[in-house]
Amino acid sequence: MSHTLHPLRRARLQRSELAVPGSNPDFIRKAFTSAADYVFLDLEDAVAPPEKEQARRNVVAALHDLDWRGHGKTVSVRINGLDTAYMYRDVVDVMEQAGDRVDTLLVPKVGVPADLYVVETLISQIEQAKGYATRVGTEALIETALGMANVEAIAASGAASGSRLEALHFGVADYAASNRARTVSIGGLNPDYPGDQWHHALSRMIVACRAYGLRAVDGPYGDFGDPDGFRAGARRAAALGAEGKWAIHPSQVGLANEVFSPPAAEVERARRIVEALREAEAAGRGAAAVDGKMVDAASERMARTVIELAEAIEVSRPAMVGAH
Repeated sequence: MSHTLHPLRRARLQRSELAVPGSNPDFIRKAFTSAADYVFLDLEDAVAPPEKEQARRNVVAALHDLDWRGHGKTVSVRINGLDTAYMYRDVVDVMEQAGDRVDTLLVPKVGVPADLYVVETLISQIEQAKGYATRVGTEALIETALGMANVEAIAASGAASGSRLEALHFGVADYAASNRARTVSIGGLNPDYPGDQWHHALSRMIVACRAYGLRAVDGPYGDFGDPDGFRAGARRAAALGAEGKWAIHPSQVGLANEVFSPPAAEVERARRIVEALREAEAAGRGAAAVDGKMVDAASERMARTVIELAEAIEVSRPAMVGAH
């Protein structure tokens, strides 16, 4: 093992992330009572230009009026891109008026580490000026060719002292557009490609996340009338190491929670692996057998990942009682 290690910067349960347009207060209230682990209130793509200012007001009101944390939710706000006239006002209004009530700001179309530096500088100045005791994190959307070309540098910037970066998200729709890729739907597979055309990009982003202690989240699947397609995409992402996926419709929340939750049998086996290795260690052995298969220290590290996720889900359950 290298002496250079970057532990997870911030653990958050993020199996399902429900995207909600800031321009629709009814949708925001429904998201609050949903079973989503994470909700991001969108000021970017889901909001038309004439509605941007009202959407900001709606988001600030929702952050004040609804007890997201008390309801077991992590709440994020997706700001507009740095190439727009809206971004600075998004950060200033949300942070000045509700900076102690939002958990993270999601920054779209991050292309280079300096993009995050700009946003984080504004956040830091406002937190100091307002005297907030809480600290807002940032998350970056990797959704352009430039962002993917620099994904390792962007992830590495999160390891710098003072960085707020917690997670990277794969924004498949804009990524496809940026690469001029032929696709049939957002996140869907192209039958002309022999396999999954998103595999390489998503895997590269996840590796960068895990190398530098960030959470890795898969992005949207556009056809919310196709639960089987959503499940298949979520399973591919989970197999690569993503810990959650966006839901662009409430019907996708339960699917994401299902796929990214370890089955009870898997959790029980993980606990038996840890127990067997403790017994082997006491007897002076470095390996043990569970269900007829050899397990060792690497098996324990994998098992503990499963156990930690199961425990995080269990802790979140009381707050989710009654959520639909």
